Amino acid sequence: MADTNKSDTPDIDDIQKTLEKQIAELRKEITKINKSISARGAEMLDASEQASDFYDTAATRASRTAQQLRTQAHAVSEVARENPGTTTAVVGVIGLLGFMAGFAIGQSTNDTSRRWY
Repeated sequence: MADTNKSDTPDIDDIQKTLEKQIAELRKEITKINKSISARGAEMLDASEQASDFYDTAATRASRTAQQLRTQAHAVSEVARENPGTTTAVVGVIGLLGFMAGFAIGQSTNDTSRRWY
């Protein structure tokens, strides 16, 4: 019986040493994973800040563009109010040109030849 106890004791010590070694390796892996997560978190923070800056820049530009368009539209409407005859003539010419362009495109896409008689 004494031999059985002696043979069991080294096995328990070996198992304990193996478990301690595995625990140490797992701790190292956890440390690596934590460092990786920390680095990725920093990258995500940088990306978030860049996206926020891009959004702010785009919003500022869009606001300026909208203001400029309002100013130009107001100027055009003032000119149209001051010169109603000229405005009517310009709109009429643009409408006639649009009609002629549409008619020409319609005739060029028509494959069948038509005759008036």
